[in-house]
Amino acid sequence: MTGAGTTSPRARGRRDHQETPLWHRPSTPPSTIGPWLPEGELGNALAQGLGRVEASLATAVASDHAFVSEAAGHLMAAGGKRFRPMLALLAAQLGDADAPEVVDAAVVCELTHLATLYHDDVMDEASVRRGAPSANSRWTNSVAILTGDFLFARASDLLADLGPEAVRVQAKTFERLVTGQLRETVGAQAGEEPVDHYLSVLADKTGSLVATSARFGASFAGVDDALVAELTAFGEEVGVAFQLSDDLIDIVSEGASGKQPGTDLREGIATLPVLFALAGDDPAEARLRELVAGPVVDDAEHAEALALLRSSASLARATAVLEGYADRARARLTAVPEGPVREALSALCTYVVTRTS
Repeated sequence: MTGAGTTSPRARGRRDHQETPLWHRPSTPPSTIGPWLPEGELGNALAQGLGRVEASLATAVASDHAFVSEAAGHLMAAGGKRFRPMLALLAAQLGDADAPEVVDAAVVCELTHLATLYHDDVMDEASVRRGAPSANSRWTNSVAILTGDFLFARASDLLADLGPEAVRVQAKTFERLVTGQLRETVGAQAGEEPVDHYLSVLADKTGSLVATSARFGASFAGVDDALVAELTAFGEEVGVAFQLSDDLIDIVSEGASGKQPGTDLREGIATLPVLFALAGDDPAEARLRELVAGPVVDDAEHAEALALLRSSASLARATAVLEGYADRARARLTAVPEGPVREALSALCTYVVTRTS
C-alpha cells in the first residue's frame, strides 16, 4: 500500500518518465472549503494533509503527453473547495491520521469527483466551470469525455494499492454516481413523486462520494467499524445538504458563486424550490408556476421568476429541507468523541446551511 510517504511501482514509473509541469505544482492549496475549518493544531494538521493531497493530485493528472497533462489539469488548476479530501482527512483525525493510505484515498475521491465534472459539463453543455472555460467549451466534447476517463483511470491506479475492499467500495460508489446521473437524465418515472426522485438523485450523485470520502478517511486511519459507519452516514447527509445549498445559492446569490444567479432557471433545471412550487396550488405562486414550467430564457421573465422565487414559500420550504439534512448529519456526531474533530464536523453542518458561495 502507498501513501504520502511511499510510492507504488506504477507511480514511480510515471514520475521517472516525466517531470510534473510547473503549473501543476501549487505551493499551497488553490482553495479550501470555507470558514468552518478549525485553527490551531487540528487546522495545521489538515492544512499539511491537504498540501500532500495537492501534490499527489498534481502527479496524478500529469502525463508524458503535454496536451493530456493540460486537459487533465485544467479543472484542478481552476481550484475548488476540496470538500471530499478535506472530509477524508478530518475523519482520519479520529484514528491514525498519518497512515499512508489516507492521502491516497483522499486523492482517489477528488480524482473521481473531478472526472465526473468533465462528464457533467458535456451533458449540461456548460461553458464555464469554477470561473474558467469548461473543458468541453475550451476544446471539444470528445476531449472532455476522454479526459474524465483518464482521471477515472488514474483514480483506479491509486485505488489498486488500497486493497480489494477499497476497490469494492469505490465500485459501488461509482455505480451510485452513474445511477443518479441516469435517473436525473430520464427524470421521474410514472408514479414517482418528483421531490422524492430529486432528493434520491442528490443522494446518489453527490451524497455517495462524500460518504465514501468520510468512510475512506476513517477506515484507513484505523477507526473502529461502528464509528466508520456513523461517519459514512454523516457524509451522505452532509453531502446532500451541500448540493441543496448549491441549488439555493443559484437562486439567492448575487453572482458570488461564480455563475450568474438563476442559471438553473434559464436552463430549465427544476431544483427543489421549483419542484415545490410546481407541485403546489398556492394562489400566491400561480404566476411563479406559470413562469417556471419550462426554461425561463426571456430576460424580463427570468428577472420576474427569480424575484418571485426569492420571496416564495417554496424557497422557505426548500431551505427547511436543507436544514433538516444538516440537522440529521449533526445528530450523527453523538458517536464522535468530544473534541476539536467533532466541533469541526458540527461547524461543517452549520456552514452548508449558511454559505453564500
